[in-house]
Amino acid sequence: MVHTLLLNRGTRPIAWATWQELVILQCRGLVQQRMGDIVYRVHGGVSRETGERSMVEVPSIAVVAEARHPGDRVPLPRRENRELYQRDEWTCLYCGGRFDRRELSRDHIHPLSLGGVDRWENVATACRRCNRLKGGRTPEDARMPLLAVPYAPVHAEWMVLTGRNIRGDQMEILRAHLPRSSPLRRNTPRVA
Repeated sequence: MVHTLLLNRGTRPIAWATWQELVILQCRGLVQQRMGDIVYRVHGGVSRETGERSMVEVPSIAVVAEARHPGDRVPLPRRENRELYQRDEWTCLYCGGRFDRRELSRDHIHPLSLGGVDRWENVATACRRCNRLKGGRTPEDARMPLLAVPYAPVHAEWMVLTGRNIRGDQMEILRAHLPRSSPLRRNTPRVA
């Protein structure tokens, strides 16, 4: 399913919307501009007055009224680690091996048991073997140096990490808002 990329008036990415959410926004008059291709045509009922059937076109990108940019701090997912694994390119930051989801885990660099916090900057993707070897120690104590420095993604990176079936026109806008240093600039996820 293709989601619509929502932008604020300044054309900064703010959220993904399902076709149902976008139809509601359009019916409430909150969509100021439609951009990109039409991805769905939603047909409604027949008007008693005109005899015509209603239809709402759902674009791949929409500018919405009165939407504020949510800021750059994005939440660390509590359960699903897909965004974390994608941030780290499905690579164990201890051994450098690439793995699939079943073989990966979230590792707290400074363990929670030693006062570490559950934040983007303190978590790394680790294969189950390395996570077990490191245990409840710091990388220094376990003599397992990190291969990359964990970072908190900015909002545009979060949009790429959480997007499913991102279209080329949507990715073009998202890429324009990624920091120059973002690894997502180099390694763009698959686009539809």
